[in-house]
Amino acid sequence: MPVECNPFAFLSRHLEVLKGKNLYRHLRTVESAQDSWVTLEGRKVLNLCSNNYLGMASHPDVKEAAVQGTREWGCGTGASRLICGNFSFHRVLERRLAAFKGTEAALLYSSGYTANLGVISALAGSEDCIFSDELNHASIIDGCRLSQARVLVFPHNDLEALEDKLRRASRSGRARWKLIVVDGVFSMDGDIAPLPELVNLAAKYESFLMVDEAHATGVLGPGGRGVVALFGLEKVVPVGISTLSKSLGSLGGFVTGSQELVEFLINTSRSFIFTTALPAGVVASALAALDLLEADPSLPLKVQENARYLRDGLNRLGYNTLNSQTQIIPAVIGDTALTLQMSHLLLNEGVLAAAIRPPTVSKGTCRIRTAVMATHTRQDLDFALGAFEEAGRRLAII
Repeated sequence: MPVECNPFAFLSRHLEVLKGKNLYRHLRTVESAQDSWVTLEGRKVLNLCSNNYLGMASHPDVKEAAVQGTREWGCGTGASRLICGNFSFHRVLERRLAAFKGTEAALLYSSGYTANLGVISALAGSEDCIFSDELNHASIIDGCRLSQARVLVFPHNDLEALEDKLRRASRSGRARWKLIVVDGVFSMDGDIAPLPELVNLAAKYESFLMVDEAHATGVLGPGGRGVVALFGLEKVVPVGISTLSKSLGSLGGFVTGSQELVEFLINTSRSFIFTTALPAGVVASALAALDLLEADPSLPLKVQENARYLRDGLNRLGYNTLNSQTQIIPAVIGDTALTLQMSHLLLNEGVLAAAIRPPTVSKGTCRIRTAVMATHTRQDLDFALGAFEEAGRRLAII
């Protein structure tokens, strides 16, 4: 008789290990539009973990634009941009994004993740060296791996350590190109990269800088143009990455820079070349959100005001919010099991806030990651602080 075997038995074993370490994850179902309050599996809760920072994902004008775009152009684009999927609406949005970011050109990708994969792996290869902040997003890390370049990771925002690595790489003479890549706003700590100093180091060591502004676009800088614009560095940061899926409430990523950069990526970036183009409804919704943002410069200021209020409140309660300077505000708990308990207690109090655990953050730094929106009211934030106070006291961590 044939011997029965389960070739995927290791999957069950791995899942049990994750459960034992309090690292198991499962999907929860949201049953309403993405907004400051959502219905989660039958219950209305305050949404304190969304990247929909300006409330654009559920804005009536943005929704109507998606409907109109779909009605006129259809649901899908049918092909990649280089085959027959390049439509006039793509070019319209790219021109608008380039003007918004103060660059010559922009290029759309299907997501921010594929933008980082495609840009980094196109710009760097086995003869090159990439200098990457240790807290960079997973998409940056994966782009670095895919590039096959030599990757030197430096401690978070540690300029001295970065300079030492740049100096050594320059002396060795082994790197054809040297690329420094950082998040503009770090997605788990909520702090900002020291861009002026990074620009100086890049110039000193004949390197070039790439900044991912996914969590900065729409909320920082003049008119929400991002952290590069916050420091007035639009003309000296050669490669910018951002997303349509956060402040602009849609889907997709984009790169900004020179026309030459865009032409190079069109010809070399695999995640652009071999991906079906974004559909009209998605592009139209992003355009509508950009219209709203440019028409109301108070929206980014509202996000920052809400962030200060919640951050100050959490600090007063005794929570460690690290060096958060933005709408992303961590409340560090430390222990994995305790962090999960905290998240459950918050949900019982009516607040949806994510428990962030390894491998997203390092061991011992587990946290509740909160994110505020322009649509949160002062009453909403007071409600959240009350929940944090109750849960923290029940767990004896404040």
